[in-house]
Amino acid sequence: MTDTTAFDWQSFLLRWSGEWADSLPEDETRSEDDEASRQARWLGFPPASEERIAAMEERLGRRMPPSYREFLKVSDGWRHAGGFVWLLAGTEGARWHDNESGLADHFEEYLDEDAGPEERREADLWRHGLQLDVESDITHVLMDPEDVDEDGEWAVYTWASWRASPPERHENFLEFMQDVYREFHSLRARSSDNEPAFANDTTRKLDDQVEEARLQALRGNWEEAVRALDEAKEYGRPRARGLGDQIRRLLGQTYMVYFDGLVTDPRYAPELLAPLVAEHAPRSHQDDSTLTFHLRGADDDLVSLAYSMLDQVRSGTYRYTAAGPFGEAVERARKLARWGDTDGAWRTLSEALPLWEPLGPDHLAPLGWVADPLLGPLLTPERGRELLSTPRGGQPGEASRPTVGLDPGGLTWLAEPDPGNNRTSYRFVLVEGVEPADLPGRLGNGDDTTFSEPMTSWEARHESLRSKQEFSSYDDRALMAVGRAGSGWSFAFDGDPAPFRRQRFVSPVAGASAGTRAVVVWCGLRTWHGEPFFHLSVARDGAEQYAFTYADGEVRQSGEVPPALNPDQFFGDLDDSVEVERAVLEAVAGEFGAHLPRHAIVNGRLHTFVTRSWTRPPRDGETYAVIRLRSSGPHATGSERTGDDGAGTR
Repeated sequence: MTDTTAFDWQSFLLRWSGEWADSLPEDETRSEDDEASRQARWLGFPPASEERIAAMEERLGRRMPPSYREFLKVSDGWRHAGGFVWLLAGTEGARWHDNESGLADHFEEYLDEDAGPEERREADLWRHGLQLDVESDITHVLMDPEDVDEDGEWAVYTWASWRASPPERHENFLEFMQDVYREFHSLRARSSDNEPAFANDTTRKLDDQVEEARLQALRGNWEEAVRALDEAKEYGRPRARGLGDQIRRLLGQTYMVYFDGLVTDPRYAPELLAPLVAEHAPRSHQDDSTLTFHLRGADDDLVSLAYSMLDQVRSGTYRYTAAGPFGEAVERARKLARWGDTDGAWRTLSEALPLWEPLGPDHLAPLGWVADPLLGPLLTPERGRELLSTPRGGQPGEASRPTVGLDPGGLTWLAEPDPGNNRTSYRFVLVEGVEPADLPGRLGNGDDTTFSEPMTSWEARHESLRSKQEFSSYDDRALMAVGRAGSGWSFAFDGDPAPFRRQRFVSPVAGASAGTRAVVVWCGLRTWHGEPFFHLSVARDGAEQYAFTYADGEVRQSGEVPPALNPDQFFGDLDDSVEVERAVLEAVAGEFGAHLPRHAIVNGRLHTFVTRSWTRPPRDGETYAVIRLRSSGPHATGSERTGDDGAGTR
């Protein structure tokens, strides 16, 4: 706890008063009291004697908290406590509020049976609080005699209806006064053209602190830097917010991160605009003109650049570039991330970071890459801390410790429940010795099969459904993301497949294996629909070597299955389907030495394409339905057949 009784109120209030007096324009019209305060360089009043304080306490029936008593001994009241309280009470003006404002009733209207102690305290405050505001801009200042710490200090609450937020709590009167002193500084720092420059010993000390924080940030001492910048920001010092926002964004924070004072500087705009517009881009329901709110003072060229970047980010075509060796590493990292090697991409960026070249003195770290569709998903809070801990920009410092990779290796991570438990069925194809770009030719539906731009799994599925014109009950063309599956393998992955129909299922493994080896896995051991199932098939040079399918409680297999993959060792007992799934996936990974990159599949952006159907066409006597969408609405067509799928639909 802070010893509030040892605080030097005299020096603090004299410094505040002098800074206030020096900040006033000479030709400004002001009240007699304010003019007298300016000439006296004193915002306070004569000190209160112990007798006056005792009389006040007798009148109110309570002994005042220590920090308020010590303040009164130096000044019996205060003028201009911040920007919105013009007169703060001394011994004569302090009084019990006793719900004079009716705000207790207002706050109680919003209480329900689930209201917590803090919410109830905010409502009760207006009945028992000691009011200190005498003249203000509809701003209330109340000390709470029921919110008392071990030193006898009362908490101070401030509230203004125009702030549209709950009452703000201050630990004690001293903390309240220090807060409104910082508020005074913050408001004066934004002086207009006809006002004198707001410069004094306090601002000069804080500006030196900001400069030292900038250097500490570049040396990798970001925690020390952010503490110093946050303090300077509370005083409204230029540069502090813009510098601090760069650190916050790399820690994954986006709320109120606008790179104030830097994003409109042509030197930094190419780097800082990208993360700003990327945060705005998903809000397509809003008017895009709101973007310019954070670009106040920017010229037309910079605003045009911002909207151009916004279009690129929304279309997934924004591409981050940088100068020098770090820029070369960016290009290598993009190629790795494009095919799912996000850990390799991150290592490439982090190893090149000491070679990064800032665009100017207030540029603390590369930031535009977080808006790049391939590089942005690499960022995690841990990686952000690693980047910030790395010396860069020509500054000395100790190298940071690399973070652990995000991909666990192998395949067993697929058996772990994902958030929302949505991944209960999935399928993938592994092809040995080919590039991911070759997979559409092996799995696609003819020469017209093309890659999409890199997308998240949700974006790819949404885009596929939006453009799809035909839906069939027999056709199962998978939307699959592609990438590298470790040394010598490529993968195609579908995390949201259609229901598994054993009678119609046709593994694409043979076609995928032309001139090489291919593996197909389809797992639904935790599926919500139907019975659990699992399929594995392996082919070489266009011919299936072996396969097995567990479905309907039994295993069907063909060819000579290797002992390590013998289905009998996995599917004897399905009481714990997760453990069974984990065991069979571990065996598949061990047999083929391949893995799937979890971070790229779950959180990253990958190219996708549509495969040919994983089911055979209907046979005579089997029914199916085809729904084709036209501009006038859905229209169903098809051929009636009878068979094991029930009645036909036209």
